[in-house]
Amino acid sequence: QVHLVESGGGSVQAGGSLNLSCVASGYSICMAWFREDSGKEREGVAIVTSDGSTRYADSVKGRFTISKDDMKNTMYLQMDSLKVEDTGMYYCAARYSRIGCMLKSDSFRTWGQGTQVTVAS
Repeated sequence: QVHLVESGGGSVQAGGSLNLSCVASGYSICMAWFREDSGKEREGVAIVTSDGSTRYADSVKGRFTISKDDMKNTMYLQMDSLKVEDTGMYYCAARYSRIGCMLKSDSFRTWGQGTQVTVAS
């Protein structure tokens, strides 16, 4: 069982940037970022596979960049031009197989504990 630890969250003004990291205890082909705000359903933000393929939620395209360093078993989420609506708890998730690798929360069984991102207006 792979363990995931997120870091890099914080409080920023709208228009600012944050870079989240997710360190995994082992290798995973498919990794993703999700976010959850109070009262809302967990939302897929971005997904990356070890061949470099990425997909993004429409709400973050052009502002967020997901990447993965397999030598370090670490995934990143560079978040630029942050908006108030980007506020939430950000979770990383991992899946060993490429099969079923989708930006849906029920595609993943391994999750980190989350890191809070707060964007002020």
